[in-house]
Amino acid sequence: QVQLVESGGGLVQPGGSLRLSCAASGFTLDSYAIGWFRQAPGKEREWVSCISGSDGRTYYADSVEGRFTISRDNAKNTRYLQMDSLMPEDTAVYYCATGRSSRVLRAPSVHSLYDYWGQGTQVTVSS
Repeated sequence: QVQLVESGGGLVQPGGSLRLSCAASGFTLDSYAIGWFRQAPGKEREWVSCISGSDGRTYYADSVEGRFTISRDNAKNTRYLQMDSLMPEDTAVYYCATGRSSRVLRAPSVHSLYDYWGQGTQVTVSS
């Protein structure tokens, strides 16, 4: 059974950091890309970042470039999103999603290209 489980969300002050984890089970991530999306109340789901399963290529939305870093640990079948210099506008529920790299990497920001989604983890940036 394919499953993605996010963790690491919480409350942090502006300028702070959090690291989100996305643990996969039921399959190995070697041939799959992992994307991170977020959705704030009343807003559409927004793509944040993506990492290729095979070679670790990374992709970022302009809004997080230079502040967020996506990484992988193949031994743990887990992907991470390190979030630094957090701002109140980063407040959202963060989701990880996966799909075949051959398909997802054509357009990493398109959520319909992803096949499986986690349940989400809340990130709140507030003083």
